[in-house]
Amino acid sequence: MGKKVKWSWTSAAIGAASATCVAALLSARPKDPTFHLISIKLTSFRLNFPVVDAELILTVHVTNPNVTPISYAPTTMSIFYDGLLLGSAKVQAGSQRGRSCQLLKLPTRLDGQELAHRAAKFFGDVARREMELDAKVDIGGTAKVLWWGHRFNVHVDSHVTVDPVFLDVIDQESRSQLDVFLA
Repeated sequence: MGKKVKWSWTSAAIGAASATCVAALLSARPKDPTFHLISIKLTSFRLNFPVVDAELILTVHVTNPNVTPISYAPTTMSIFYDGLLLGSAKVQAGSQRGRSCQLLKLPTRLDGQELAHRAAKFFGDVARREMELDAKVDIGGTAKVLWWGHRFNVHVDSHVTVDPVFLDVIDQESRSQLDVFLA
């Protein structure tokens, strides 16, 4: 009928080790980080008639879901309003532990000259108390795995709806794409 199978502790140990390795590889595969705009704080407001320049502090919550710590280079985030470049935010160089969250404070400058090109739309948005902004940033850095550093690049596209009167974040959607370079 059936053939009797001989039990082997060696085979069981190899099978358990293989299963552990597969589980470790699956949990260590690179995952996209997440970015959420928490708050906007006005720090400077200059009226150079007929335009207004503003400086803000953006507080962004960043989550690194990967098991490896990362170090990243300084970069600039571009902020767009109705397709026009409205301003930029400076992202300082830094690092973040694996599987951790941190808050970044980004100094931001908005150019009122560019906003003047869309004055009718801007005043309509102020009346509705909803202003839609887009932000784009590329962050490059190194992820350290054991003794080796692997370069990576994260491209982030964000669409944020804010209240232009009280600077409250109403809604947001962020998409990030992580590319890891193994060579």
